[in-house]
Amino acid sequence: MRRVEPDRFIAAAAGADTAVVDADSDALAVDAFVRQRTLTGFGDAGQRSLAEASVAIVGVGGLGCPAALYLAAAGVGHLTLIDSDTVSVTNLHRQILFGPEDVGEGKVDAAQRRLGAIAPGCRVTAVSTRLTAANADATLAGHDVVLDATDTFHARLLIDDATARLGIPVAWGAVQGWHGQVTAFGSRVRLRDAFPVEPELDLDVCDSGPVLGTVCGQVATAMATEAIKLASGAGTTLEGRIEVLDGRSGKWRSLLVGVAGEAGPAGATGSAAPGTHA
Repeated sequence: MRRVEPDRFIAAAAGADTAVVDADSDALAVDAFVRQRTLTGFGDAGQRSLAEASVAIVGVGGLGCPAALYLAAAGVGHLTLIDSDTVSVTNLHRQILFGPEDVGEGKVDAAQRRLGAIAPGCRVTAVSTRLTAANADATLAGHDVVLDATDTFHARLLIDDATARLGIPVAWGAVQGWHGQVTAFGSRVRLRDAFPVEPELDLDVCDSGPVLGTVCGQVATAMATEAIKLASGAGTTLEGRIEVLDGRSGKWRSLLVGVAGEAGPAGATGSAAPGTHA
């Protein structure tokens, strides 16, 4: 079978119905996203929405790496990777876009190169900077979805405040040890509703404690699913509910999250403090 060139997949990612090889080839017509296009409630409209979407991923670590991989492979048209860190050896068991040859390199640069090889139809912008109150609005503006894969509560609140001002929904997750959490924040419920008081445990570096790499993968792929739903309009997001994973038992449980000051669920404070490792 003749090799299918990357530009054929780029055509499919851009919203073409199919990307085909030459007519005189005995290869089958190729559509890299046919298994998504045929999903009930997704279809061509969902795939085209992904191709037109711009998603910012803040934090290219244990959550950001798997999420970026799945979003690029799913056909998201543009990813912005935001992280000022470099790859270290202790990242490799969970930050699956990197290998030993990337140690010492900027994470966003190594990830951009890897994603370009895996999903050439996805345009990847590398932003090697730390998000701050001074640059958050300008950096995140223009994106359809923000995926918060950061590892400190300060950074999470910074993203929550900026996206609230900009009107951008957030796919959110956190991990620590055997445990993980995932949800979506939007116009109805924000991070400050879920955690009105900053949890006491908030170590300032992601390599400060143990974490199971596969738990990062489970949470990250759930975050990517939330981002796909937010970008495409398909399905129902987790807004108003935090899903909490116990990796030891493999069980998930739901915590309802109400808007601060409203009657109903009081939020998740104290029962599921967000993790610190990415």
